[in-house]
Amino acid sequence: MCRVVDLRQAVLAKNDVAAQVLRTELTARGTTVVNLLSSPGSGKTALLERELLLARERGVAVAALTADLATENDALRLARSGVPVKQVLTDGLCHLEAAMLGRHLEGWLPEDTRLLFVENVGNLVCPAGYDLGESLRVVLASVTEGEDKPLKYPTAFGLAQLVVVTKTDIARAVEFDEAAFRANVEQVNPGVEVVLTSARAGEGLGVLLDRALAAGAGAVTHTPVMARQQHDHEHDHGHEHEHEHEHDHGHEHGHGHALDHGHDHDHDGDLDHEHPHPHPHVHTAAQTR
Repeated sequence: MCRVVDLRQAVLAKNDVAAQVLRTELTARGTTVVNLLSSPGSGKTALLERELLLARERGVAVAALTADLATENDALRLARSGVPVKQVLTDGLCHLEAAMLGRHLEGWLPEDTRLLFVENVGNLVCPAGYDLGESLRVVLASVTEGEDKPLKYPTAFGLAQLVVVTKTDIARAVEFDEAAFRANVEQVNPGVEVVLTSARAGEGLGVLLDRALAAGAGAVTHTPVMARQQHDHEHDHGHEHEHEHEHDHGHEHGHGHALDHGHDHDHDGDLDHEHPHPHPHVHTAAQTR
């Protein structure tokens, strides 16, 4: 059991180092990363598409990278906004990691990008423990998922710097108890802001964009109690158990939807192999609409 725990700690520690390097590099070039986490079907893509359109209307240089186990459906939807979009297919890996993200940004992310929205794999378990070098971590939950969602997934909600409720246009129909949901969020993450949104009705539209821009401008973001506790624990015990027994074989494919459409296949972990696809796919503007 100790070996398993030590292995996980080693993997997360390695990821944290990569995340800090990526955060420093992107901040230096003026790019703010927003990490979006949610369950499948939360309405994350629909809301993000509206936010990307609004960013473009405001003249904000924005891009989006979306991760899924399979299909390019989300990237094709987001590409309708007219901003650079890249799809990462993880082939079963349930989360993104910082080094993985960094590799997919190389040669793709436009230099003038002010905001990069990362739509993580639809999962509230695996992605919760991985820092992607973000400046703002957002967890979304739809009104259809139940008010006890924060209690069932305390790590995901407990490390959020912003909580977004989606699909509020049907809240009454599904008898969503907003007060109960807010109380449960407060229990695992005291003081975090909760925003109500509806991509269909337009409620709360622009709040996510505003919070992301504020974070990029240096505004103080919410520091979750859980994050402080983890930091204190790592500081106290960081040198007690250092074991390098990593055999992490994640698989991913990258697809760009902008000026070009790249396709790469990576194995994330200590054994890194590059397998460039011999036939890159190019999507024109007409094809992505």
